Amino acid sequence: MNDDETSVGIGRPPTNRKQFWIKLLWIGIWLAFMGAPVKDLADGNHTDWATALGALGLLTFVGVYLLLVFRHTSKPLDRRLVHSTIAFLGVLATVLTLTLGTSWLVLFVYVAVSVGATLPARTSRWLIPVVTAVLVGIGLAGDHPREVITALVFPALLGGFSMTGVRQLIRTTIELREARATVAQLAANEERLRLARDLHDLLGHSLSLITLKSELAGRMLPDHPEQAAAQVADIEQVSRQALIDVRSAVTGYRRPTLPGELAGARTALAAAGISADVPAEAPEDLPEKPEEVLAWALREAVTNVVRHSGARRCTVTLVPRQTLDGRVLELTVRDDGVGPSGSKPGNGLTGIGERLAAVDGTLVTAAGRAASGFGSGKGFTLTLTVPLDSGLGSTE
Repeated sequence: MNDDETSVGIGRPPTNRKQFWIKLLWIGIWLAFMGAPVKDLADGNHTDWATALGALGLLTFVGVYLLLVFRHTSKPLDRRLVHSTIAFLGVLATVLTLTLGTSWLVLFVYVAVSVGATLPARTSRWLIPVVTAVLVGIGLAGDHPREVITALVFPALLGGFSMTGVRQLIRTTIELREARATVAQLAANEERLRLARDLHDLLGHSLSLITLKSELAGRMLPDHPEQAAAQVADIEQVSRQALIDVRSAVTGYRRPTLPGELAGARTALAAAGISADVPAEAPEDLPEKPEEVLAWALREAVTNVVRHSGARRCTVTLVPRQTLDGRVLELTVRDDGVGPSGSKPGNGLTGIGERLAAVDGTLVTAAGRAASGFGSGKGFTLTLTVPLDSGLGSTE
């Protein structure tokens, strides 16, 4: 089964039927505490009409509670709708408790949880104690057992305030996801603008020169064919140089960089549901060739983690070190997945090794829990080292 089909991110609505039922299960599992009202109805302590109306009221309460919490934790609902729904739950809990007895006091716990899950902190911090106070007041006024009332006060307060924290977590996660998408869009727009500026700077002068020389060659024909031929030769030389400049620019844009690959690694691991610890930035002023080799290697390593490892956690470290042979930059990618699938290295590792050899770098792999540093799974660790000395970082 694909993990992406079953995992539901915090604050993210389900996208298929499996995710829908999983999310509903996580929310509905807390309905186990409804055992007291269900038992009260099953024991036959009331008339047939009271039992039927009580069952209808309980089903209505549960349905409205699930709909409110399920929908609001996926996408915030209209504030007036939330307020009116919570008021309805409170009134229904009061009516059922006053008419059917002590066992129904537990409904106020779910009202407190609904308050914490759907209302802002500034409102829920006083409304949750109010709901709890109503629970205590009705319990004492109805001469219900004190131990039952006491036993419900703590779940009401704890459940309500815990859901306040969960709601804040959901809100923060949604904001971070939106901010990440905005940053990615801004970065893409900036890159397009930079490409447009560079191409304009590269081609503007060359194309203008080609146009002028073409017009000049046209005026020289047919009276001065030798001079026109010289202008055509200049046009050919300028156009060839323009083509070289464009190819160099495009190659530069295609060259991966460590900051870009670190950002891509965070995005890829998060999209795969893997808990990631990735550096926010790379060391500055890296030689071009070693940086390019590490960037390609990081992309390949993260791709392997996402596609083949089955990992739940992945850590990327990027540390400059001083050795007897000079300064080096060490990149390590660790995961807690299933480890390598065979005894021979795959094409990805072979390609990484070949790139490292071009800059006198090294590649070390290790499998097992001790190597990965995680407590679960077989684990796999990939360590790459490239020299940073100026002589080794040359691109010639």
